[in-house]
Amino acid sequence: MRSGEWARDHEALYKLSRDGVITVARLVEFGVSKRTCYRRCQPGGRWQRLLPGVVLLGSGRPTRRQAVEGALVYGGPEAIVTGIQACHLQGLREPKGDIGQVHLLVPSSCQVSSAEYVIVERTTRMPRPVVAKGVLVAPLVRAVLDQCRRFTTRDPVRALLTEAVQRGRLNPRALTRELEAGSDRGSALPREVLRDVLRGARSVAEVDAMAVWRRTGLPEPLWNHELRDIGGRYLGTPDGYFKKVRLVWEIDSYDFHFAKEDYAKTLDRNARYAAAGIAVLQTLPSRLRSEPEEVAKELRAAYWAAETHLRRAA
Repeated sequence: MRSGEWARDHEALYKLSRDGVITVARLVEFGVSKRTCYRRCQPGGRWQRLLPGVVLLGSGRPTRRQAVEGALVYGGPEAIVTGIQACHLQGLREPKGDIGQVHLLVPSSCQVSSAEYVIVERTTRMPRPVVAKGVLVAPLVRAVLDQCRRFTTRDPVRALLTEAVQRGRLNPRALTRELEAGSDRGSALPREVLRDVLRGARSVAEVDAMAVWRRTGLPEPLWNHELRDIGGRYLGTPDGYFKKVRLVWEIDSYDFHFAKEDYAKTLDRNARYAAAGIAVLQTLPSRLRSEPEEVAKELRAAYWAAETHLRRAA
């Protein structure tokens, strides 16, 4: 593009960008002076500065995709996206709220540094990237654990790891292998949560249930174990089953029971348990966090009651 032509053909200039994102260096190559670039990025201008040396050819709020493209342009040709943005691009839930940070992986020899909303991590373990919605990203197993290592509390780690197993269909053992292969920095929380996922937890509530069970001193139940009666009829797949005393523990939410059809299914399930001589304890998932000690007491009491009942029936 000849000097000055860009001013008459904005569409052609936009086509040279990545969704409206372009470096100042590239703009200079196409005939736009540095002075013009920075003038247009001043408050009230037609463009805006996204990152050092990176411009958005528009004045509106950047989209999440433009923020990601800006990070990649800033990071250079070897950069790939990891963390929560890579998780979203590969099918996990979209991050809530503002665009937030974009986490990049670059080879250890790369000299680019973190800036503004971009976290740049130099690594000797550059994964082979995959393409998700047109963006080069780390494989999901790496992206999930890169994000988990940055969390400082247990709840978001639980939520992301259980979603990765459920929706992302990641094998918990593959997550464990990746965790062991990486740095120990920030690995304590994901390591703790993964132990529960490997035990059979399929949701955040079930991870919470395992934490409550550890307070009780009771034998470990079978988690998500399918139960059938002596005739082979399906009874249910309880969250926890104490086989020795024939007690099931179900974590049942209000949301599930609100619909009449779901409530009927729960009654039918409990009737099957009762007919097979199995005791039932139901707990709301919210109480696992708000009243863990009280729930632990109830679980111990239910266990001892079931044990006493079996002894008397013998």
